[in-house]
Parts: sequence; structure tokens; C-alpha cells
Amino acid sequence: MIFINNTPMETQTQDDFIMLPTNDVCFAGLMENSKVRKGFCAAVMRIRPEEIAETELLPTHLRREYADDKLGILDVRVKLIDSVQINLEMQVRNYEFWDERALFYISKIFSDQLKSGDSYGMLQKCIHALYNDKMELQILELKKLPKEIPSEKDIVQWMRFFSGKNRKEFKLMAQTSEYFGEAYEALQKLSADDLKRLEYEAREKALKDYNTNMSSARNSGIRLASNVCRLHSQHLSNEAIASECNISVEEVQEIVALFHQ
Repeated sequence: MIFINNTPMETQTQDDFIMLPTNDVCFAGLMENSKVRKGFCAAVMRIRPEEIAETELLPTHLRREYADDKLGILDVRVKLIDSVQINLEMQVRNYEFWDERALFYISKIFSDQLKSGDSYGMLQKCIHALYNDKMELQILELKKLPKEIPSEKDIVQWMRFFSGKNRKEFKLMAQTSEYFGEAYEALQKLSADDLKRLEYEAREKALKDYNTNMSSARNSGIRLASNVCRLHSQHLSNEAIASECNISVEEVQEIVALFHQ
């Protein structure tokens, strides 16, 4: 499983608009291109693209065995010719219980390989975590990528491409290899597709709304905690503080406990 952490986006002029791969809508669209998919998968696996005979996109909605199972949705799920499976996900916001979420996804991918009566020996590798030779995890944190690296491997070049901020940067990358050239062409086609652009912009708006709401909630929480601590310092009872702040006594106790820590 490959998780790619997002980086903040810069404003583009209307005439120079081009989608940025850090948007998961754009990323999934790029992975629909077989050549781009092949080039990126080869970089992830540290092999030459010529060593990959074929990649196949699989359904991204993971199967549920029971009605109350959590539905897993992957951005891009790839199956190689040797049955190795890769989940490519563009992470555009922080998730609580991230480790558990990653394990949930890879467990579904791994277990879904077997049908009733199949032998465990039929299980193939899933790219997620290096727990054993069957699983492997790689996290590409774009925002931690330094501006210059003495000897850049293919995977670093792909990270630079995904971190691109404007048409000029993508165009320069396109000149470095046939795979980046193909990725740039695919990016331009996606950007010129009116329906895809609407989906892309809707996703951007949703992310901005989410970040705004999270910031507002965080600020409200800070103000509430500050008010509780102020009243506590005035030796008011927890019951009086709860009534003044319109929260439960249990919440007051939690904030006070953190204050004393």
C-alpha cells in the first residue's frame, strides 16, 4: 500500500489552470493511464519499467462480508501480471487512527484474494508493510522532500512530479523521461475535461471546508479550555464551571486534569 501525503496547493490563474496530482481526483485520473501507472509502479518497486509486463486496475470498493462491515474505498488499486497487488492512495487530510486505518485496508486486500476452499499458499504479495515477505508499506511524504538530492532515484522523481505546482514544472519534468511525458499529457487532458474539472474543484472546496471547520473547532476548543482553566483558578466547583461553560461535569474534569498535567 502506498500513501502519498498531500502538500498545500498554490493559486493558479484561470488561463494557466492545470490540475495538481496531490488532489486525489487528479491522482486517480493519472493512474488510469496504463503507461503512467507502469512507470510509477516500477519506481515504487525499485525495478525498471521493462520488468513489468502489465498492470491492471481493480475495483476500488473493497468487498464486505457482513452488512455492518466498514466499506473500504481505495484511490487506485493495481494488480501486476504476477498477481502482486498495490494500493495507491493520495492522502489529502489527516485521519485519526491512521495506523489502524492502513491495517484495515491492507487486511481486506490480502484476505480478499482467497475464495472458499483456496489454500493459504495461493496468497500473493500486497504492497503495504514490511511485516513479512507478503506485505510492504511505503509512505511518500511530499512535504518532506528536500529541494535537492545528490543522486535521485526514480521514486524521488515521481515525488517531485506529484509535488508540482504549475504547468512549467510539469513541462520540465516531462522532458526527463517518456513516463513523465505521458503523465504530463494525461494531466493536460484531465485539466481540459470540463466534468473532471468540476469534480476536481468540488474536491478542493470540500477539503477547504473541512480544514476551515477543523480550524474553527480547534479554536473553539482552545477558548473553552482556557475559560475552564480560568474559572478553575478562581476556585469554582466543577459543577459551577460546567454550568457556566454549558458542558458536562465530566468534560470539566478532563480539562482540569490536563491543566494540572
